[in-house]
Amino acid sequence: MIFTRGLAALILTLFISLSLHAEFLYKDDVVHNDLFAKQIESYGAELYAKTGVSLYLVMLRDLDENQTIADFGKSLAGELQEPYVVLAFVEQRKDVEIFAQPSSLYKDFKRKQVLSPNATFADALISAVMFARTWENYNEIMDNYGGTILPILGQKTKGADTVKKYSVAMYNGYADIADQIAATRKVELSTSAGNEGKIFLDLLRLVFYGIILYALIIFIRNKMRKRKQTDEQ
Repeated sequence: MIFTRGLAALILTLFISLSLHAEFLYKDDVVHNDLFAKQIESYGAELYAKTGVSLYLVMLRDLDENQTIADFGKSLAGELQEPYVVLAFVEQRKDVEIFAQPSSLYKDFKRKQVLSPNATFADALISAVMFARTWENYNEIMDNYGGTILPILGQKTKGADTVKKYSVAMYNGYADIADQIAATRKVELSTSAGNEGKIFLDLLRLVFYGIILYALIIFIRNKMRKRKQTDEQ
């Protein structure tokens, strides 16, 4: 009888504990996809079970008029139980941010890398050559690549493809953070995205560089045609 009561109490405690950490897709005003939600919940549940860290994903259409994404992050502190990390995306403002409590959790993953606008070294090099204004700025850009969110959000899409883009970008970022936290704490996640996100980014880059190369060829061809016309005249 005592054993039965003890077992019941243990089950109840576990149920309450899991309930507190069940909604890893904490807010979603953007994607509304059951499969996407299931993938996030699976990832978050395994990460929490193996590390004790709750990783939440928040996707909002917009914030209050005078509210910043930093203000929103602070407002979550009273709702969530530490230790936690929040990956937040605000669609109308195209803002992406990562919050962690306690702040020591920032050491478990590379925030700057996850939020980099450059996916690879080659992307960083192109950005540095095109946009760097000083040598310090050049080095700063070159030291910051490996982004798993912004390179995807930056792709031009229309209609339903835009929502798909959001889901791919935020899943990639969520998986990146989860895998880094797991690696730091020396555990493996069976739900790890592995190289799938990198392969997807490689395909996007292939399309991107293909467009640049095509535009360059057209530009050179038009220049040569105009020169030829000038010579003939």
